[in-house]
Amino acid sequence: MSFRVACVQNCAGANMSTNLEKVGALVIQAARENADLICLPEYYSLIEKTDVSYLEKAYSVFDHPAFQNAQELVSACGCWLLLGSIPVKATGGKIFNQSILMRPDGTVEESYNKIHLFDVAIKDGQEYRESNSVQAGKEAILAQTPWGKLGLTICYDVRFPNLYQTLARNGAHFISVPAAFTAKTGAAHWHALLKARAIETGCYIFAPGQCGERKWGRRTYGHSLIIDPWGKVLADGGDSEGFIISDIDPSMVGLVRKMIPAVTSSQPFQIKES
Repeated sequence: MSFRVACVQNCAGANMSTNLEKVGALVIQAARENADLICLPEYYSLIEKTDVSYLEKAYSVFDHPAFQNAQELVSACGCWLLLGSIPVKATGGKIFNQSILMRPDGTVEESYNKIHLFDVAIKDGQEYRESNSVQAGKEAILAQTPWGKLGLTICYDVRFPNLYQTLARNGAHFISVPAAFTAKTGAAHWHALLKARAIETGCYIFAPGQCGERKWGRRTYGHSLIIDPWGKVLADGGDSEGFIISDIDPSMVGLVRKMIPAVTSSQPFQIKES
């Protein structure tokens, strides 16, 4: 059964109300274009300058303004909604970077806590230590949808192909990759990484991304992508706010995997050193 997916692209700042208002308008517009599943970016409701600010504005999931706003949106639109990620209270004074798949009735199908945290130092002086404020998840998640299984991942996870291959081997037809990729790493790696994950798993990739520059200088890459199991880019969001949309044929997953059965053909091996 074919369906239509949309990926929203926004430039979130530190004002949650403003962010939610802008994203909500894009969700409504995508729903009017008959999107069945609408995917939002990582931290679409809030991008903060400091780790401490995330902790100060953290909520439990059901009390989170973004979660409550999402319930209102699906009630109005009648669609499935992927909350790309929101900061949710965890234990030990930290938060989870949590992705949530919401059904059209406002209930939660599945949620996923980001496993691989963005602790990097880039040559131009940018340094990120997501683990300062975020508690890593421990479980990979497959969510059931009316069209097949959706594997949930977030941003930096995309650099760890074993996660994607594991999701595919366990039945994923589609994999979501909401992100707030930096402009520098995005320009170098974003398209290549996502196309590789689609090709090696034989899955559709839904990758909604943040775009634009914040007043304190943080720049995110944009270029939300929808990619088919053959690695073809079906839609690219460029570098502006808005959304992309594409029709999805789940039967293509089986066709591609029949032609190139890499998902089921992995072989055990040992390493020999001289």
